Amino acid sequence: MLAASGVSGAYSFEGPNDVFVPLIRAAGADIDLYSNIAVSFPRSPVHLAHMAWELQQLTGGRFMLGLGSQIKPHIERRYGAAFDRPAERMADQVDAIRAVFAAWQDGVALNHDGPFWKLDLMPPLFNPGPLEWGPPPILVAAVGPLMTAAAADHADGILLHPFSSERFVQERSIPQIVACAPRDDFVVIGGAIAAIGSDWVSQADADEAARGLVAFYGSTPAYRPVLDIEGHGELQPELRRLSKENRWDEMSRLIDDTVLDAVVVRGSATEVAAKLRARFDGVAQRVAVTVPHGLDPATIKELTDSLG
Repeated sequence: MLAASGVSGAYSFEGPNDVFVPLIRAAGADIDLYSNIAVSFPRSPVHLAHMAWELQQLTGGRFMLGLGSQIKPHIERRYGAAFDRPAERMADQVDAIRAVFAAWQDGVALNHDGPFWKLDLMPPLFNPGPLEWGPPPILVAAVGPLMTAAAADHADGILLHPFSSERFVQERSIPQIVACAPRDDFVVIGGAIAAIGSDWVSQADADEAARGLVAFYGSTPAYRPVLDIEGHGELQPELRRLSKENRWDEMSRLIDDTVLDAVVVRGSATEVAAKLRARFDGVAQRVAVTVPHGLDPATIKELTDSLG
């Protein structure tokens, strides 16, 4: 269905369900698939390598492994894992996965000796052997300069967070990427929250769904720079307070249309396509759209046709 609508790829995210199972189910579709993102720190590099290897095989070489650090409270309190020095940890994890890939694809002896992971055992019994298409690319989600540098230096591409704005992309994300001088084949995937409606009723429903997602992301201190650059930084502490009190329903009431317009691409499919172009033309090779309210196939096709 997605391929017929003009979509070239699809992603899964780490939410109420496992991030990889939907990708396994969709592996037969004739589109690119990737995780956006798999929370990486609680997972062993070898576990991630095995899953990526299987998905690269199932998709016929159309998989990309998208990794993200998440934030400290979730890693430590929801997963019970370590979070210290996240940018260094991510760089080491990507390098460890690459070492496993090299052992499987090229027969190189596994010998990764990093600050967080040490791997030097890969008996033939546990080696799946080379892939026809080669190992899948590794992408890293980044917002700040340290993680952006880790992505540029160690990964094949970067995933820009959907909680963003045109100004934040132009003034923060792109200068950070350029400063890291990644190689020419480095992939940038732009992320955006979209609220698409065909009339005022459907637009109101789409906006309401987007308000909840903006409020959720906005409660996180790590994402305050997006609100700051748009002049709404004072919202973050209040959203955080409400989230700590489990008053989730009240949070979206703080997201007025001014905030929504700054962070979310809103309007008809044609209008949203124009706003996505304005945000990412000359910046990203791909755009990953997060649509909290969902879309029907006809609207998806209108969006992809408008994007060209």
